Amino acid sequence: MTEQTIHKVSDEVKNKIQQANGVEEIEAIRVEYLGRKGTITNLFKTLPSLPLTKRKKTGELLNTVRDELQKLLDEKSKLLKNKSLNEKLKSEKIDITLPSRPLEYLHRHPLMQVISEIVSIFNSLGFQTVTGPEIETDYYNFETLNFPKDHPARDSQDTFYIEGSSDNLLLRTHTSPVQVRTMEKYKPPLYVVVPGKVYRRDASDASHSAVFHQVEGLAVDEKITFAELKGILTVFVHRMFGKGTKTRFRPSFFPFTEPSAEMDIGCPMCSGNGCRVCQNSGWLEMLGCGMVHPKVFDAVQYDREKWTGFAFGMGVERFAMLKFQINEMRLFYENDLRFLKQF
Repeated sequence: MTEQTIHKVSDEVKNKIQQANGVEEIEAIRVEYLGRKGTITNLFKTLPSLPLTKRKKTGELLNTVRDELQKLLDEKSKLLKNKSLNEKLKSEKIDITLPSRPLEYLHRHPLMQVISEIVSIFNSLGFQTVTGPEIETDYYNFETLNFPKDHPARDSQDTFYIEGSSDNLLLRTHTSPVQVRTMEKYKPPLYVVVPGKVYRRDASDASHSAVFHQVEGLAVDEKITFAELKGILTVFVHRMFGKGTKTRFRPSFFPFTEPSAEMDIGCPMCSGNGCRVCQNSGWLEMLGCGMVHPKVFDAVQYDREKWTGFAFGMGVERFAMLKFQINEMRLFYENDLRFLKQF
């Protein structure tokens, strides 16, 4: 092995590196000359056969050539990788001037929007939000609320009873059972509002559904009067529909309140002048209310001589239909995006 041989191999490798057009070619050159069985590696293996006077000088030359070639291979490999990356980025670049796909933002169901607004108003008046089970017992749904045994609401034609249940379970027909559960759990004074689903055997039409939503309210304290009930509900209506909205209370009957009343509001559609929505009466029935019946207090062991209270309940769908001027309740449950996207 002579110096001329080493320089010849070096020039040969440099020429191949210069002509290489891909990273794979560079790797092949590395293996061919610097690999375990490569040409340069084999030259190193011949060093022991050289005379001692030539061995050191030839070894230094081989080390220099090997390091130089390794550096050239690394530089060319890096150059080719960058070139390949730039070509790929150029061919796959994104035109940021193109308009993006429109994003569809999620929003709450119109019924949930109305429930939130109703609950928020009563929260601001000092009422706390509570909830209860939708599967109830006859005891909480009817008995503790002073429903007689022969009351029509307890009939299977009006209520969904769960077959085979030992506790006479049913799907609650109103949110009023939560009043009783709350009074059993907490001592007065109490100010609570109860949103939730209720179930009744009603045929589905433009104004009825077997599943709908209610918001119930209950206040228990010392010396509460009907005047305070009227004041609370009037404030609620003014915040919900505007300060100019008129209200009136008509006598009514509910087993769990005495006295009981229905609250009407001046029709917002016609400002009380009469229209198709209010059947030309100028008024719309909105909710039921009254003073808590003493027998309900007896069921939860409240002292009826010390405590008084009022309760009210409203159908959310009625408020939503009026607020959004919708004349078909079934639209809330059909999950038609063309309808829901409007809210």
